[in-house]
Amino acid sequence: MAVVTENPRQSESANAFAASVEQALPGPNPFVGLRPCDVLATVQQIGAQAMRQPALVMEQEMTLARDMLGIVTGHAKSAPPQGDKRFADTAWQQNPIYSMTMRGYLAWRDSIAGFVERSGLDANTKERAKFVASLFTDAASPTNTLLGNPAALKKVVDSGGMSLLDGLNNAVNDLLKNQGMPAQVNKTAFEVGKNLGTSKGAVVFRNELLELIQYSPATTEVYSRPQLIVPPQINKFYVFDLAEGKSIVDYLVQNELQTFVVSWRNPTSAHSHWDLDTYVSALMEAIAAVREITGSEDVNVHGACSGAMTISALLGHLASRGDKTVNATTLMVAVLDNSADSQLGLFATPEAVAAAKQHSIARGVLAGEEMGRIFAWMRPNDLVWNYWVNNYLMGNAPPAFDVLYWNNDTTRLPAKFHGQLLDIFTENLFSRPGALTVLGTPVDLSQVTCDKYVVAGITDHITPWKGVYGTARQFGGNTRFVLSSSGHIQSLINPPGNPKAKYFLNPALPADADAWLSAAQTEKDSWWANWRDWLVERSGARRAAPAAPGSERHPALADAPGTYVLEA
Repeated sequence: MAVVTENPRQSESANAFAASVEQALPGPNPFVGLRPCDVLATVQQIGAQAMRQPALVMEQEMTLARDMLGIVTGHAKSAPPQGDKRFADTAWQQNPIYSMTMRGYLAWRDSIAGFVERSGLDANTKERAKFVASLFTDAASPTNTLLGNPAALKKVVDSGGMSLLDGLNNAVNDLLKNQGMPAQVNKTAFEVGKNLGTSKGAVVFRNELLELIQYSPATTEVYSRPQLIVPPQINKFYVFDLAEGKSIVDYLVQNELQTFVVSWRNPTSAHSHWDLDTYVSALMEAIAAVREITGSEDVNVHGACSGAMTISALLGHLASRGDKTVNATTLMVAVLDNSADSQLGLFATPEAVAAAKQHSIARGVLAGEEMGRIFAWMRPNDLVWNYWVNNYLMGNAPPAFDVLYWNNDTTRLPAKFHGQLLDIFTENLFSRPGALTVLGTPVDLSQVTCDKYVVAGITDHITPWKGVYGTARQFGGNTRFVLSSSGHIQSLINPPGNPKAKYFLNPALPADADAWLSAAQTEKDSWWANWRDWLVERSGARRAAPAAPGSERHPALADAPGTYVLEA
């Protein structure tokens, strides 16, 4: 039986394994879904194209045959792409049988990809075909089998066969408890409030949709204008307060910034009617509480992903009323439309969107577990087969890694809100002034003139950086766009001190994103320090730190991390 440790500090190899997939974590986003019928339809389109282009099929077959002959004769030069860790074991290079197997697999995979690339499919269908073809070729990798994985075979020998028993035990557990998907994390190693989300503070306001947490100051003085963090609705808030050294909340508090965080309630089918207006109204109540507690006339607001979409709706509503309640805003890894190429839009056909809406309406909510499974199959090598090998073939326990735990601690989306997010994304409502109405007022982001700080990740495949750049250009006023060198989640959780980290700055916002990048200046380390300086300039004068959380009107209701975050 696999050994499960209660200590989240795993061995170096386990942490390396967990970190290797952190770059691929999708994080929270509204999504249409990945229907089997859409995959099947794409397979049929590939087949129909093969019937229409027999000469191309023959050409690819001849190329494959030539490559196979080169492999047998030892003249093949094919090698796995840089970053493909499936073939990292030295046996793939040193053992002739394994070397031929690897090169043969790569040649076959490249042949299929080559046919799709050269086919006569239209651009959108071709992108879907590439994705579907990769699903099958990734699944057929020899590394996903025991005999085809030298590292797994060595583990069997070294463990006296115990790794096989451990792997079988892991498979049975996943079949019974994880709907047959390989577990990504050891959930027993973490508890919110114990070793995650541990910053000191208190819930100082609560309504039906959210709890407002005020964090205790770490300094004798604080800046007078408070910071309010708005997390995505599809995951829990403590991604902003993971652990020591990785907590945005702690970083802000240590830098004399008064910090509040919204903790969204996990809705049930009884809350299916919650929509964008409901969330914006609840957020406005939270802002009013922050202002009353701190005595500040306005606040700085920050959010990521779908939380940033909610903030954008709020800003558009406030701008239409001439309301200056929000002084400055940070939007992290946020794409407001589908104008940029993204895996999110691959299967966002009108039929698929309608089916996704009907699916959540029938259940009242969109379950986070469903979203997680869909996203896993968008990056199967990193988020499915990687764990298949680790958990089943190697017989290892899934890693105990805080970001992976948070990513699997999903929440639900109310059906009506889910439908609105799909409309916003697929119909580009934010990009069309007046197309979206919030609380009875039309939204025009060009009228939002408060200062903005917009962050993207250069390797982000969920919210591509050029799409986030487009988000930055939609607003009026002064906007600073910052491009991190990381992916979706790593761009967000990016504490200072990483020697590999860097980011790009360019005060201009030209129409072309590539032009922005070519003229950008490279800065070392994390963007957090740059953000801190930007915030300090917009956070007012220092004053004495509050002695206790809340106020007479808004007394402390519970210790952080509150109660909503614990609701299943």
